[in-house]
Amino acid sequence: MIRIYKDPDSLVTAVADFIVVCAKEAIDRDGRFNLALSGGESPRKLYALLSSAPYRRSIAWSKIFFFFGDERYVPPIHPDSTFAMAKETLFDPLGIDAEHIYSVDTSLLPSEAATRYEQRIRGHFNGDIRFDLILLGLGEDAHTASLFPNNDVLHEKRALVKEVFVTDGFTIRVTFTARLINLARRVVFLAYGESKSEAVRHVLEEPLNVEAYPAQLISPEKGERVWFLDERAASEIWKREHHIPAAKHTKRKN
Repeated sequence: MIRIYKDPDSLVTAVADFIVVCAKEAIDRDGRFNLALSGGESPRKLYALLSSAPYRRSIAWSKIFFFFGDERYVPPIHPDSTFAMAKETLFDPLGIDAEHIYSVDTSLLPSEAATRYEQRIRGHFNGDIRFDLILLGLGEDAHTASLFPNNDVLHEKRALVKEVFVTDGFTIRVTFTARLINLARRVVFLAYGESKSEAVRHVLEEPLNVEAYPAQLISPEKGERVWFLDERAASEIWKREHHIPAAKHTKRKN
């Protein structure tokens, strides 16, 4: 499913509304909502919105368990830490109980951090591993989480969480594998801005080539994949579909 909105603000509001619905559905069904967060600037705007009125009163936050789809291998107070960003914009403003936050322990060696995180996830789900919602971003190179082009992790079939060395920037990360992501009930891609338009087109319209476009790996086995895009991020798929300049096209897909 693809949902396209006029600008980033309306897009982020739509995702927040979607999370409200998903949370209520999961809590009514299971008594809890298991949510995996994404890093980056796009989610930052989303988390800040969720922690403000009226959203802070629209969700039973005490019944949500938070996880991270990937994390940079840095201390939890480092500016590049996804946990630090979520703590600042979401956890602290909402007063989230620390026991409901499953963060990656980057004090361990990378391989140990990945193994330990997988163990904690397995323990939380007690054999039935299925996130209610996983939030994902999309890089300009078509990566998602820390599944980067031409990386061995793209072919991981056993592990649910894996350490990754990213040659672009020479960084280490810990990431959900495609195997784990594809077990989710719902996966949401959030992307806005013209810089993401080529990656969106590659992932959605090019023949399958996961080495070049890793986000193509994401297709929940028994769940739903929803793309939330603004008009600029969707401009290339509009051009191909309608053969007109995207800037002149304002139709919204739902």
